Amino acid sequence: MERSLTMELVRVTEAAALASARWMGRGKKDEADDAATSAMRDVFDTIPMKGTVVIGEGEMDEAPMLYIGEKLGNGYGPRVDVAVDPLEGTNIVAQGTWNALSVLAVADHSKLLHAPDMYMEKLAVGPEAVGSVDINASVEENLKAVAKAKNKDVEDVVAIVLNRKRHEGLIEEIRQAGARIKLISDGDVAAAINTAFDHTGVDILFGSGGAPEGVLAAAALKCLGGEIQGKLLPENAEQEERCMKMGIDDIHKVLHMDDFCGGDDAIFAATGVTDGELLRGVQFKGVHATTQTIVMRAKSGTVRFIDGDHSLKKKPNLVIKP
Repeated sequence: MERSLTMELVRVTEAAALASARWMGRGKKDEADDAATSAMRDVFDTIPMKGTVVIGEGEMDEAPMLYIGEKLGNGYGPRVDVAVDPLEGTNIVAQGTWNALSVLAVADHSKLLHAPDMYMEKLAVGPEAVGSVDINASVEENLKAVAKAKNKDVEDVVAIVLNRKRHEGLIEEIRQAGARIKLISDGDVAAAINTAFDHTGVDILFGSGGAPEGVLAAAALKCLGGEIQGKLLPENAEQEERCMKMGIDDIHKVLHMDDFCGGDDAIFAATGVTDGELLRGVQFKGVHATTQTIVMRAKSGTVRFIDGDHSLKKKPNLVIKP
């Protein structure tokens, strides 16, 4: 992939964030998601690449835009796989709470896992704890391993977990081990990324969430030098069959970084929609809006935080087409 693609992709997540942020706190998650998806699609049309959506809004018959298999880009440039979540945290935006993002990841063709839309057990850590954790080990063993890797006491370790009834046993295990917990309502892509930054106060991600979000988190952690492990959790024969159709022969296999995101390169971009530990959300004032974006590339190891000031008067539709 060409390095110039990195900055082009920032425009995509910025546009999606700006469009969806108008819906913050209005209780209309579908409208916020539709706004993000439409804006993201419009800007993708201007990007010099030949992209194919492998993680998107769903199948063609259920998603009018950014569906799996959809072609993106202006038809020139590198051939790439694209994973998107135009609004990671639709409920977050509807409620006006923390850590909603507009997210995308790009990798060389055939290098991103075609993850089916189902639950996946996940375990994620930042660079210091790479090689120390095992999704098949106990919660206590993993907490002790992270504590040792980060030169902390277990009591100082913070685990981040989606606040769901299915996680009641997991939460109790973490507490029994002596670690602290940050419970979140939604947004486990942001949660996984936060494990790679000390200032977020998060050390390890536990629990189950969407498999497609696992691919996006993996692309980010690949760029950051972190680690993610996953196990698919099909709930019925239909979901097992879907795994097979998407090329996953062993549904019980533990998935590692190269399974999620192969090769030596990937680009990840995320723009804050609402405020979070890592990124500020969109702010509007008159005909201007501000955004904050993180964009990173695995091959170079470069991580950039980009503050944008946007003239909504000069670019009312969030994109200037050539």
